[in-house]
Amino acid sequence: MKKLGMLFALLCSLYRPAPAQETPASSDTMYMVKLPEVDITDERKWANDTLRYRYNQMRYYVKSILPYLNAATRLFNEINTKFSDPNLGHAERKRFVHQKEDEMRLKFEDQVKQLNTTQGVLLIKLIARQTGLNIYKIIGDFKNPFEAMKWQAWARLNGHNINKRYDPTAEPDLEQIMRGLGYPLPVFYSTGETASSIH
Repeated sequence: MKKLGMLFALLCSLYRPAPAQETPASSDTMYMVKLPEVDITDERKWANDTLRYRYNQMRYYVKSILPYLNAATRLFNEINTKFSDPNLGHAERKRFVHQKEDEMRLKFEDQVKQLNTTQGVLLIKLIARQTGLNIYKIIGDFKNPFEAMKWQAWARLNGHNINKRYDPTAEPDLEQIMRGLGYPLPVFYSTGETASSIH
């Protein structure tokens, strides 16, 4: 009973009533309480070994592609910042993108070619997660729409879709893994915006 009283006192201390709003149908007041987000750290109970194996394999794959994800996110932010300069001409943009593309290819091409299909799909999803834009949009904005269409056609032939926005609610395991590795969901998912200034 003492614990119940303490819980009630805690809830009362967190209670902040929302401003009363009258509705046309009635004059009742509805109060809302916003509680802080809580992370549950208890050991996960698995329905079977297959699910546990798949989760651990996904976690291993995500950890293996983090260096490429970090590099891709940094590159995206760098190009996005450069493109937001109103004095930058089309030719300069193109030259800058080619220069950065060559740098990335030189640094990562051999390693990225070693990734398996699952790792590649995860990398595409996570780049979309971290930027708020799908790969199709990024390629279309930074390179050109024909290049984006070419890669989308290739992805479709292989059973994938790069023209799809990342949906955190559709990827609960991936979200849990990313949060556990120190990558919280970017704030623009709650604001409805993206990381890009390009529209």
